[in-house]
Amino acid sequence: MSKNDLKQPALPWKLKILLSVYSFAVDITRRSDGSVNRCLMSLIDHKVAPSEKKLSNGIKSKDIIVDPTRNLWFRLYIPSKAIPLDDINGHARLPVVFYFHGGGFAYFSPDSKRTDGFCCRLAGELSAFVISVNYRLAPEHRYPCQLDDCFDALKFVDSNNIDGFSSYANLTNCFLAGDSAGGNLAHHVAVKASGKNFRNIEVTGNILLQPFFGGEERTESELKLVGDPVVTIEKNDWFWESVLPENSDRNHPAANVFGPNGVDISGVNFPPTIVVIGGFDPLKDWQEKYYEGLKQYGKEAYLVEYPNAIHAFYLFPELAESSLLIKEVKDFVQKKPCTPLANI
Repeated sequence: MSKNDLKQPALPWKLKILLSVYSFAVDITRRSDGSVNRCLMSLIDHKVAPSEKKLSNGIKSKDIIVDPTRNLWFRLYIPSKAIPLDDINGHARLPVVFYFHGGGFAYFSPDSKRTDGFCCRLAGELSAFVISVNYRLAPEHRYPCQLDDCFDALKFVDSNNIDGFSSYANLTNCFLAGDSAGGNLAHHVAVKASGKNFRNIEVTGNILLQPFFGGEERTESELKLVGDPVVTIEKNDWFWESVLPENSDRNHPAANVFGPNGVDISGVNFPPTIVVIGGFDPLKDWQEKYYEGLKQYGKEAYLVEYPNAIHAFYLFPELAESSLLIKEVKDFVQKKPCTPLANI
C-alpha cells in the first residue's frame, strides 16, 4: 500500500500549518555535523514562564532547581485543591505525576509552550501535582544522561521539603508519565526506581503516551505511514543516532526494550501501566510490541488506542482525542478500571 492509498486524519488547517512549521524547524536546526542549532530553534520553540498567580483552571506553577551544573530543574504545577492533610475538614493529599516531555530526546523542555499547557491541563483535570522535568538533551548529552536526570528529580523530591508541595502531596501515590521520548524515559525510570528504596516515594503507575521505542527492523506502520506530519523514519533514525551511546545500533535496550539485548524485567516490581497509541502514528507498532512485552512478563498493562490520532495529538486541545485522553488518564490515576482497548 502506498501512502497515497492511506486515509489521512482530518486536522484543522491551522494545526496542519503548525505541524509543518515544527517539522521544518527540526529539519533546519539539525546541522550536517550531527549537532543542533539551539539559537535557531529558540526562535521557534516559544517558552513560557511559570505562573505564580492562579490560572483560570486554578493552577499555579513554579520552577525548582535540582542541579544548576547540569541545568536540571523541574516545573511544579500546584492545583488549587492542594490542602494539608491535617486540614480541619480532613482533606486527603493529592497524587503526584512526574512528567517527562517528548521531542526525540533532542528538543523542547518543560517551559515549551505546548508542554507547559498540557501539564497545566493535567494538573487541573487530575487534581494532582505535576512535576515536569528538564533533562539534558541529545546530541550534546547521550543516554543515559536523560535517564539519570529524570531519576535524580525523583530523588530530589523524595528527600527535600518543597514549600507548597510537601505538606500537600501524597508521595505514596506517584505516577511516572511521559510522551514520545518521555514515555520511553518513564519506562526506564520505573525499572531503575524498582531497585531504589525511597524514603517517601512509591511509584503506583506508569502513563506512557505514544512512547518512542524502536529497533533495527522496520515495522509495518513505519513503512505505511510515511507521510506523517510529525514522525518520519529519517528523523527517528537521527534521534536514535544522536542519543544512544557511541557505536550502538537501534537494538540497544534503551530503544528496543524487549528486543535481542533487552533487560529481563520478570523480577522487577513494575507498576501498572497504561500505553496510549494513535492510529496514524508511525510508531504504533513499536508501542503495541511494548505493551505485548509487558504482558508477556506478567505485568499489569492496558492499551488504549485512538484510531484517528496523529503522534503528539494530546498537545493540541483543539483535537477531541486530547480531552478523551485526559479523561482516560484521570480514570487511571483515580484507580478506575481502564478500557483494555478503547476504539474511540
